[in-house]
Amino acid sequence: MRAINIKDIPNYTYQDYIQWEGKWEIIDGIAYAMAPAPGLKHQWISSRINWLLQESLKSCEHCYALLPVDWKIKDNTIVQPDNLVICYKPRGKYIIKAPSMIFEVLSPSTALKDMNLKFNLYEQEGVKYYIIVDYDDEVARVYHLQNGRYIKLVDATDETIEFDLEKCQIEFDFSKIW
Repeated sequence: MRAINIKDIPNYTYQDYIQWEGKWEIIDGIAYAMAPAPGLKHQWISSRINWLLQESLKSCEHCYALLPVDWKIKDNTIVQPDNLVICYKPRGKYIIKAPSMIFEVLSPSTALKDMNLKFNLYEQEGVKYYIIVDYDDEVARVYHLQNGRYIKLVDATDETIEFDLEKCQIEFDFSKIW
């Protein structure tokens, strides 16, 4: 049996990605299927997060709360965070600048990727706040980027946290997402 050569592994790009059916992400050229679709509890919590972000950002003219949208980091890395906040005017089919805040709601099929691969990717790309939401344990792990590294601020369950998005400050009540 021959060992796998790294050159034998496909290296997908945005041009491949836009031709595929279904939901996918590509990280460093490796394709990840976003299937099955998120479950009811995942979608309910994601909807609550979006609603709370929209409410928190009502008076901010610079920042926008978005549901999954393509973030093209480079030609072979495209991700779709569950919930995100950008503090610039979006243009085009996808975003190309790092969001200020990302929420990933854990699913059994994506948990390892969200806690490891995306954690490292978002840290490297300069996402100021990364929040990993574990609905089974009703806890949100809140990370803040400091000196290029994520530092855990809190395991939030019913806390209200103030986030400094530079152009806006928002308060987020984690008790309202469960």
